[in-house]
Amino acid sequence: MEVVLLQDVEKLGAQFQVVKVRPGYARNYLIPRGLAQVADDGTKRLAAEKQKQQQRREEKLMGQLQNIVDQLKKTVIKVGAKVGTSGKIFGSVTTLQLSESIKKAFGVNVDRRKITLLEEDIKVLGTYKALVELHKDVKVEIDFEVVAE
Repeated sequence: MEVVLLQDVEKLGAQFQVVKVRPGYARNYLIPRGLAQVADDGTKRLAAEKQKQQQRREEKLMGQLQNIVDQLKKTVIKVGAKVGTSGKIFGSVTTLQLSESIKKAFGVNVDRRKITLLEEDIKVLGTYKALVELHKDVKVEIDFEVVAE
């Protein structure tokens, strides 16, 4: 049975993609949950048009993301942290603090779950690296500096 996916379904396909699945899976799981719709001629044409529109939006977005990537690579982001007398940080620097610093510096919202710190625990002032996923295809390694507040 062919269905048009209305949302991304893990291990099956992307939104507006026409996929072939077993009839029971479609009737009992995908269609009742609003994840798919039966693929007839009209829905296939609609899905193809939606894919074209989505492709154009992706291309426009990729151009904007490239500018952001260039800015992130050039600058060192400063993350403030409370520090004791010995230069050690109270607690540690988290991805949430880094996300907020990126938002302040560039005005770009980056979900904290899309940031991976390349160091285990950041408990001392200094310069570190992180991997930021701006899009499923766009990842950039950035430098950030932990400074005393």
